[in-house]
Amino acid sequence: MVSIAAGPASLLSEEDEAHLSNVLRSATRFKNLPQLKSRPPPSERTLKDGEIPSYVTEYSPVVHLYSEERYLPYDIAGFVKHFHGEYENGTRINHIGKKGHLRIEDLEKLAPLSTKESKVYLTSNEDFDTDPEWLTGLANMPSYYNGEIKNAPATLIVVDKGNGWIDAYWFYFYSFNLGPFVMGFGPFGDHVGDWEHSLVRFYNGEPVIVWMSAHGGGGAYFYKNLEKWAGTKHPVIFSARGTHANYPSTGQHAHDTPYSILSDFTDRGPLWNPSLNYLAYTYDGVEVTYANGSRPFREAQYGNWLLYKGTWGDKKLVPEDPRQHWSPFEWKYLDGPAGPLTKNLERISPCQRHKWWNFWNGCNVRKYIKYGDGFFDKEGDNSCGSLYNMIRPGILKTTIETITWGGWFCWIMDLIFG
Repeated sequence: MVSIAAGPASLLSEEDEAHLSNVLRSATRFKNLPQLKSRPPPSERTLKDGEIPSYVTEYSPVVHLYSEERYLPYDIAGFVKHFHGEYENGTRINHIGKKGHLRIEDLEKLAPLSTKESKVYLTSNEDFDTDPEWLTGLANMPSYYNGEIKNAPATLIVVDKGNGWIDAYWFYFYSFNLGPFVMGFGPFGDHVGDWEHSLVRFYNGEPVIVWMSAHGGGGAYFYKNLEKWAGTKHPVIFSARGTHANYPSTGQHAHDTPYSILSDFTDRGPLWNPSLNYLAYTYDGVEVTYANGSRPFREAQYGNWLLYKGTWGDKKLVPEDPRQHWSPFEWKYLDGPAGPLTKNLERISPCQRHKWWNFWNGCNVRKYIKYGDGFFDKEGDNSCGSLYNMIRPGILKTTIETITWGGWFCWIMDLIFG
């Protein structure tokens, strides 16, 4: 068992700022159950450092990748070999790495160089616009028999929230995010490197809530209401085409704007079971501790890469770069994302963060699964749209549905009530 400090414990550190925000903004109780705490004292903890209870993998999510997905999961150790470090001003960091190529253990050395004032970027040594193998990961198709991807481990981080509460964060890494198309144009919002994750929140070993990331936000659901995989206890998540945003159902999923201007698409593509190949850690808000994942002692071989909080991909391309394109919606290529420890793992609310319009900081935990739209992939309707099924005659139903479906009525109802 090895513990590594996740950063300086000063009052203005990012960890303390996140902790303070969680305390001030989030509800700390769930009905009549005990209080959750971002940093519970040792007397209120359930787990020892480096301890992963068996129920965490027993109830771990499985992920349906999109059937025509072009960018599959990838091994972070193999990914970083194609990169070097750069400061935000473009200065290359030559003294870290071997012959201009990083190793996964080098990220610990890069970690102290990336600050709020001067971010460090993992910058590719090759032209990523040509879709090299390390970007597409096309060899990493899940096994048809058990869903394992042998060469792309997921990352599990377990956080004790006190009084019997345990949060299990499953992180999924893809080498590239293919952004959405808008009214037939695009894609926009592409970036090298893509970290998605889900959260399973347990109380006394029983799963209560599952949250899944999508476009800087995400959705929270009661575990008992989610689909389970093939008679097991594993909840099912659906990964969207290109963006890898996570949803609880198949179909077309509008996000951020009404009338489906921006949409993701999910279906029942290859099934990935991350619990068969994963790195494991525990985290207490200050220190990360190695645990034993699916392959014993592999965490020590990867080193303290979690400490790195710079980007996992190239900086947003400048307008003069011939690969860059502008549209009224977004630039084609954006900054790469930050890594797992920047995802507010101490949060008490299931939601990682709130979108700009969510001024009340709400985090709805849904009882009903929000099904996707579409003629071919839609499998039902259990959201506010089900109200339309009560309207008769059919011509009136179609008229009202055309005017309001995907528009302000359901959009606002979904935001407020879930």
